[in-house]
Amino acid sequence: QVQLVESGGGLVQPGGSLRLSCAASGFAFDYSAIAWFRQAPGKEREGVSCISRSDGSTYYADSVKGRFTISREHAKNMVYLQMDSLKPEDTAIYYCAADEGRCSVLVRAYRYWGQGTQVTVSS
Repeated sequence: QVQLVESGGGLVQPGGSLRLSCAASGFAFDYSAIAWFRQAPGKEREGVSCISRSDGSTYYADSVKGRFTISREHAKNMVYLQMDSLKPEDTAIYYCAADEGRCSVLVRAYRYWGQGTQVTVSS
């Protein structure tokens, strides 16, 4: 069975940091692009970051560039999102997503999804 399980969310102060993890199983992780999306209440799900399957190229939404870092450990089937200098507008449910293809900002490009982890940035 395909599984993507996010962890690491929680409540953090503005300016603080969190590291999200995504544990993957049941599909060809090494040949998949892995992305992070987020969704705030009443808003569309938006792409945050992606790491490619081939050369490890990374991509970031303009809103998080310089603050978030995506990485993967192939041997552990793990993907991480290090989030620094967090802002209240980063508050959302964060999802990891995977597809045996290219990085994309489009939700429909990804075949596999986790259930999400809540990130709340508040004083």
